[in-house]
Amino acid sequence: MCNRVGIVLSLLLFLSLESRDCSASSQYDAVNKISLNTVQGWAVKLGTELYHFGEFITRKKEVQDSFKSAQIESRDGEKLVQSMADDIRGMMELKISAVKRIVEAAENMAFDKQNEPVPEDYQFYNSKEMEDLYEDLSMTTTPEPEFNMENWIIRPPSKNAHLLQNPHFSNIPVNINFSSVHVPTNVYAWATEVIKGIHWSEGLDTHFMNNYQSDPTLSWQYFGSSTGFMRHYPAMKWRADPVDIYDCRTRAWYMEAAASPKDVVILVDRSGSMTGQRRDIAKHVVTNILDTLGNNDFVSVMTFADTVEEIVPCFEDSLVQATLANLRELKLALDNFETNEIANFSAALTRAFELLEIYRNNSGGANCNQAIMLVTDGVPYNYKELYERYNWKYDTPVRVFTYLIGREVADVREVKWMACANRGYYVHLSTLAEVRERVLEHVNVLARPLVLQREKHPVVWTPVYANVTDPKVADYLWEQRERAEQKERFMSQRRDKVLFNSEKEQNRRWKITQMKQGQYSELGNSRYQLMTSVSMPVYDLRHNEMRIARLLGVAGTDVPLSEIQALMTPYKVGVNGYAFMVTNNGYILIHPDLRPVFQQILKPSYNSVDMIEVELFDDDRSPRNFSKELTALRKEIIDQKTGNKAMNVKYHMDDMKRVGRGKKHYYWTGISDSPFTLVVTIPENYGRHRITPPPTDDIHRLSLTSKNISALQYLSDNWSVHPDWLYCRHYERTFSTPEEELLYFLERVAKPGWRWPAKPRPPEHHKNKGHERHNEGTLEARERKSSNPPPRNEYYCDHGLMQALVYDARNTAWFNKSISESASDEKAAEFIQRFGYIVAFLATHSGLTRWQMHPPKEHNDKPQFGKQWPRAIDEVWYRRAVEQHGVDPLSYVYSVDMSTDRSPLNVSAAVVTAAHAVFHGDGHRKAPAAVVGFQFKHERLSEWFENITSSCEHNKCVTCMNNNWECYLVDNNGWVIVSKETKHTGQFFGKIRPDIMMKLVEDEVFKTVHIVDYQAVCFREKKTTNPATMLLTPLENLRLIMVWILSTTMWFYNSITVGLSQASSYPFDYEYVTPTVAYQNYENDDETDDPNVSKPPPRILERDFEKLVLINRTRPTPCDREMYLYQLDYKNLDEKLNKPAKECERPFYAQVVNYTNMLLVVVDALCSVKEGVMLPSIDATEVQYNESLPCLKHMHPLYRKQPTSCIRNHTEESNVQMCGRGCLIQQSIILIISCLILVLNLFT
Repeated sequence: MCNRVGIVLSLLLFLSLESRDCSASSQYDAVNKISLNTVQGWAVKLGTELYHFGEFITRKKEVQDSFKSAQIESRDGEKLVQSMADDIRGMMELKISAVKRIVEAAENMAFDKQNEPVPEDYQFYNSKEMEDLYEDLSMTTTPEPEFNMENWIIRPPSKNAHLLQNPHFSNIPVNINFSSVHVPTNVYAWATEVIKGIHWSEGLDTHFMNNYQSDPTLSWQYFGSSTGFMRHYPAMKWRADPVDIYDCRTRAWYMEAAASPKDVVILVDRSGSMTGQRRDIAKHVVTNILDTLGNNDFVSVMTFADTVEEIVPCFEDSLVQATLANLRELKLALDNFETNEIANFSAALTRAFELLEIYRNNSGGANCNQAIMLVTDGVPYNYKELYERYNWKYDTPVRVFTYLIGREVADVREVKWMACANRGYYVHLSTLAEVRERVLEHVNVLARPLVLQREKHPVVWTPVYANVTDPKVADYLWEQRERAEQKERFMSQRRDKVLFNSEKEQNRRWKITQMKQGQYSELGNSRYQLMTSVSMPVYDLRHNEMRIARLLGVAGTDVPLSEIQALMTPYKVGVNGYAFMVTNNGYILIHPDLRPVFQQILKPSYNSVDMIEVELFDDDRSPRNFSKELTALRKEIIDQKTGNKAMNVKYHMDDMKRVGRGKKHYYWTGISDSPFTLVVTIPENYGRHRITPPPTDDIHRLSLTSKNISALQYLSDNWSVHPDWLYCRHYERTFSTPEEELLYFLERVAKPGWRWPAKPRPPEHHKNKGHERHNEGTLEARERKSSNPPPRNEYYCDHGLMQALVYDARNTAWFNKSISESASDEKAAEFIQRFGYIVAFLATHSGLTRWQMHPPKEHNDKPQFGKQWPRAIDEVWYRRAVEQHGVDPLSYVYSVDMSTDRSPLNVSAAVVTAAHAVFHGDGHRKAPAAVVGFQFKHERLSEWFENITSSCEHNKCVTCMNNNWECYLVDNNGWVIVSKETKHTGQFFGKIRPDIMMKLVEDEVFKTVHIVDYQAVCFREKKTTNPATMLLTPLENLRLIMVWILSTTMWFYNSITVGLSQASSYPFDYEYVTPTVAYQNYENDDETDDPNVSKPPPRILERDFEKLVLINRTRPTPCDREMYLYQLDYKNLDEKLNKPAKECERPFYAQVVNYTNMLLVVVDALCSVKEGVMLPSIDATEVQYNESLPCLKHMHPLYRKQPTSCIRNHTEESNVQMCGRGCLIQQSIILIISCLILVLNLFT
């Protein structure tokens, strides 16, 4: 009986399951399925209603009528790029002229005053020590170490000054009445040569101020001395965070002006005698040599014992360009070489000479100076036969610099001869402290041909760099950040171990880590001001008896890139067009997609981003497989030729989450007497023409003829202008906002006597080509001549931009009226009541943005629309709206903020933005004039969407309210705008339903676009050593004891010798070398520890903590990341979409929502998400190469243009006698011997 019952129940269960499958299958019957016609009806109805609402709320027709009188002008790319280049060149001439005046003044002052005695009570403005009486005492620089020595010489304190914040100098507190002096940490300010230079260079203040008076756009001016100090104008308090490692002699503007480009081979002795401190000093020498190289230099680092090996294997038999990334690779590799065996100097020198000979014969590398840097602790003999064979046969032989390391050196003659016989320099080093100063001697040697010829002062423009920090600090800052994070994890675990180890807490921390490793949304980048500098060498004009060709230093001035960008007249280039500049190396100087910062730290190779790494051509090639067409275009641009070319490109927007594709026209021309080329990029079709006001609408003329009309009345409430554009700039007044400054000038324009200022041009520096000599008139006469600067323009205005702005303001002034007042539509109140809070906005091609809030008094606590999005044509919604016009002229572009793991979207507070482009035409030509749009609460659109998709023509039909169906609004890049599940809002549709997205890609509804980010940063795990893994055998213990004895003995000896050298009050040439520690750990655990937490035992080991609390120590490293973005393909779109659903093979409908960029996707929820669908990811993933990125770039080098200036030889250089110096400790030993002799005499 029981068996029968079981059989019956099993049969009933089977029948029920069968019926369920049938019902799932029968949903496609007429009764239960959603038909294609229903979905089409929803899409038409939703789109039509949104369109009418947009037309009403934005008053688009009135906006179109406002531009009826505007003219359409063809945009001539060739004329445009040439006009920009002329303006930029004019600005550059102003800066060059200012630097020339500083150079001439410095040379003459040094000639006349260099030997004047410095008063004992002399005081100067020391940038690091001077105080401001109104300064917050809590903000102090890193304190200098205190020396408690009885015989310490008391020096006068620094002068103090009143400092005021100045917006022209990045709001840094400055004093524009004088300059101040920065002295590096490793330089003693009161050394004889240093204080002499500080004293005589004080006279440069007059010239600094005169330059600033004649050209108020000048930024920082400075003179960097070869002795290490830098006099900069205006005076400022130097704030070093975390430590001051700044030395002007290692900055690009100094190095590139002090000597012509160079090929350098560094040979490091790795024989068995180069162990311990000698090895450390050798590494420090190489690091400091590398710090003196720039983008125009080439280098190779080899170690040698019985064999010669490249420090980086993939750089074998070649010189690599001294970019930040390559130098970083070389420095990291220095930690890996081991010392053993016997040094084969003959093989090493032969290898170096043969390598340099190859580059000399092929005109490769720097193609100018060549040098070998030999770092060793001694040589057996001088290898004269090698120099005769490889070097002395040339008119311009290779210079040889020798660095002898170690205290116990019996004979230096051979090492010194090698340098002196080959136009080089010999240095003997015994401590780490003296390395920096001694290494920099080679710069003065390479500068000798420049100094001896005296006439030419090459003008040098640097690549892009950040003004705030040194690139070397980036790794240090990252390490400090990881230390702080590790400490926080330890503290959190000790507070609550259970909570810390919980899965929820670990997931939370993982998400925070992912957010921190973001690449693209960088907040706080304003901390860094990108700039270039122009500099020139300053020569010592004295013919001294010592026959020393001496470089006094380098003079220069900074040029913020924002000043150059203002001259690129972006309003003339138009929306989705831009201008950028490229250096002779192909690297970007200015580009809208240059992203030099991540997590507020400079990227490791931010100043060597190549042009073809930001201009992404649409050729679907694999990463770094650049086409011949692209490299040919790059070569023409680098060669500073004038030309143009049309190319298909792809470009990203919105934090690299959206993509666009199209054809753009490139126009380029070189900027004369500079290494830069200017390129203008204009989009096809709508970029060919631009809107211009009629010539009769001159601002000044209208103000005079219409007595009761002023341009001010057109700008009342709720308006803003592009904050980065140069409308008018006043050089003597400051304004709180760009709008305030604009109103000031509009008021001035309306007054009689107004004149549009002419473009500033540099005054004639000299009629003759040479510099004024020291014997042409007295010093007083020259100073009187320089004290009469040319007249100063107090302001500058862009006439064309001001004209366009006032035209737009006058013709759109009606936009300030409330919609309910200006609308005749009876549905006005109904619309506003239905949608609640609405913002209507208008942005024009001249950078003007207007907005209206409805109701007007609501949400005043929120940032106003124009304050959040003031950049008009540069805003993403403006750019997308203009692009969408080419797809559908009636279309509005809808978007919501994206929701990602790094930045989840708060849906309850989300708003929808809709934008529509307004074009003006005169028949066959048209151009974008403005973009109108509106914002409203996301919940309102969701309600609207729900109301429409929950209705149908028949009473008995299935709608989106049925749980068996899921409905989405997806934008043209695949991001969800509306979903029944609110958590899906702002997410990528492919992450919610990858199977449906994949089917849309297969049907060519969406097109996958491969994007490679060549400016990415990856986080390499640091290799750490763990002492617990070492097997302590008896021999190992004996080795450790011997190491301890030797290190203690050397430390004791070093303490005595250095102490004696300091006690001697610096009487030698080396007196401005002081021991320093470049990097220190300034963490103070006591200040950050929680007092409620019990402290662990003092000898607690890291392994006692759980591995869960330890972070992976990383190092930011340049890398490539790739992603796949999506774009709706409108070609034959209706044909692709008008397909019926086919059970679970095609369980969806998709239709374009009329007059929008949205796709209505209706999905059968009974068909579960298919497993194993491999949709190309929108998330950036690292591109894996077989080699490291620096090696890969080196293996596939790109074309570069060598600098035109190369001064590497002079006939009088053979008369220069000085070719080497000893070390600080040698002087100390002499001192010790003298003391011993004195003691013996006293006892005898």
